[in-house]
Amino acid sequence: MPSLLFFSLWGFEGPLAMALETAGRGGFDGVELNIHHPSLVGDPDGRARLLESGRPLVLEVVTGGDYVPELAVTPAQHLAELATQLNRCSELHPHRVTVLTGSDAWPLERQRVFLAEAQALAAASGLPVSFETHRSRCLGMPWTIAPLLEAVPGLRLTADLSHWCVVAERLMTPDLEPVRAMADRVDHIHARVGHAQGPQVSHPFAPEHAEALAAHLACWQLFAERAVNRGAPPPSFTPEFGPDGYLPTLPFTNQPVADLLTINTAMTRWLRSQPIAGNSDKLCSS
Repeated sequence: MPSLLFFSLWGFEGPLAMALETAGRGGFDGVELNIHHPSLVGDPDGRARLLESGRPLVLEVVTGGDYVPELAVTPAQHLAELATQLNRCSELHPHRVTVLTGSDAWPLERQRVFLAEAQALAAASGLPVSFETHRSRCLGMPWTIAPLLEAVPGLRLTADLSHWCVVAERLMTPDLEPVRAMADRVDHIHARVGHAQGPQVSHPFAPEHAEALAAHLACWQLFAERAVNRGAPPPSFTPEFGPDGYLPTLPFTNQPVADLLTINTAMTRWLRSQPIAGNSDKLCSS
């Protein structure tokens, strides 16, 4: 079974109808967007438009104020926001919900208890929910993920290894213990290529970034192989190169060094040529 590939609306400023058209034109299977994305919130027919499109949907839920959580927000407040947003997600019948929640500023034991409670909410929602390995969140530190996963057996993951590259100041590779610890839990992948000093290379197919691309590919291959071995579908992918300081810019002009739609579309086409997102039979023989 081929992987589903999703068009990220991060940084997309057009209407929802245009987003769906862009996804189809670029060869994406569906779209991924924040439950509060302006194209959805500002469109009174947005829910119907998404459902009528027939395209699978990944919804993103963020608690604690924004993508970097406010330190004053308590675990109880994070959980209340999570419950409310999961309830909203159910109305759109998503293929998957990816959650950014909690805070890396909390003690490890507090994070463990919080993730168990968050996972209980996810399970009660009846939705396919995975928790993202995002900086500033409970799963943003590679070196502490193993005990957290051991403590919460049902926790599923959205893998974004580009964040871990920055936190650990090194490329993530399949031989590293945190990558192996998470491998059986990954259901969705944010296919952005990071490097030791940043969450996003200037262009994933530039020769100077070949080592970073190969390292990410090897990890994604591991996640897909583990899925096939346990009889599950391969992980879905969202090429998620984005703005907001992720994409390098030229000095004095603040002009981006590359076009995000071009990069994400090229990444989609490239992923389709790889066994990780293609025929799962290739994985069994690898």
